[in-house]
Amino acid sequence: MIIRQLLSRQEALIQNETSEYITPIDDETHAPVDYDLDPVSHKYHETKRIQSTTGQLGTTVTPHYQPHTLLTNPPSPSSITLELLLASQSHLGHSTSLWNPMNSRYIFGIRQGIHIISLDVTAAYLRRACRVVSGVAEHGGLILFVGTRPGQTRAVVTAAQLAKGCHLFERWIPGSITNGHQILGGCKLKVVDEFDREIPGYNEQLLDAPAVKPDLVVCFNPLENWVLLHECGLNHIPTIGIIDTDANPTWVTYPIPANDDSLRCIQVIAGALGKAGEEGQARRRARAEQGDVTYTPSDLDPPEVTGGIKSEGSEAAAHSS
Repeated sequence: MIIRQLLSRQEALIQNETSEYITPIDDETHAPVDYDLDPVSHKYHETKRIQSTTGQLGTTVTPHYQPHTLLTNPPSPSSITLELLLASQSHLGHSTSLWNPMNSRYIFGIRQGIHIISLDVTAAYLRRACRVVSGVAEHGGLILFVGTRPGQTRAVVTAAQLAKGCHLFERWIPGSITNGHQILGGCKLKVVDEFDREIPGYNEQLLDAPAVKPDLVVCFNPLENWVLLHECGLNHIPTIGIIDTDANPTWVTYPIPANDDSLRCIQVIAGALGKAGEEGQARRRARAEQGDVTYTPSDLDPPEVTGGIKSEGSEAAAHSS
């Protein structure tokens, strides 16, 4: 009874306030506005009056999911939780008729004819992949992020920028690794020191240098890039890939069982791997400031400059990229 009385009083108060009509005053002439001549202005002022009257009523909307935050502020490897993976639909697999039997160790169960991926396994394998990316970045390795499906471009580019690696979001050209001298022979190379500063004077020595191969390949859609994974296997290049229930986990070195059809899942995994690479790069630069070079320097001859004086940093740790 008390609640009904309070509601009736509140409704009466709102009705009284909305029933009162105050003619607005023109800001320039300070005269009452004639809405017969300007009906659009009448609707605008009426809408503003209703908003000011009823704007304080109702509940407060809590913060909700914003898709762009996974790209502008991706999650770190330490912040990966089962709730985040569940919200990104990482657990949804394919139909049971499309499954690969080699994925049985990653499957939690079946729900309405669809395989459900175990998120405990996904979180564990994702953390392992993050450690691999962080270790390769710390030792000055070149990481290639590949995602050729529509919608994966921004996630791939963001991950590559964080890890200071390379990215590919178009079709992989077959033979870019096995026959890289013919396909990528015209690409420009440069020599950098332990602080990623370019060292000039090596252009002549780099003319006949072979094409640079990645030290780690991260593939977000292995089914469409099986040629790339095969070339990596022939050249002993470790790979990381998102393996859905219809893919073969033996195609990659470090599989991550997850839903490769969900863009939100791709963004979560790509952001975590990119953050891991960023942490590895930060540790590498910190050790370089202390005089500790974490990679094997190149065996190129130091260039000579005018006056017979070697260029600054030429005897430092050089790394071609």
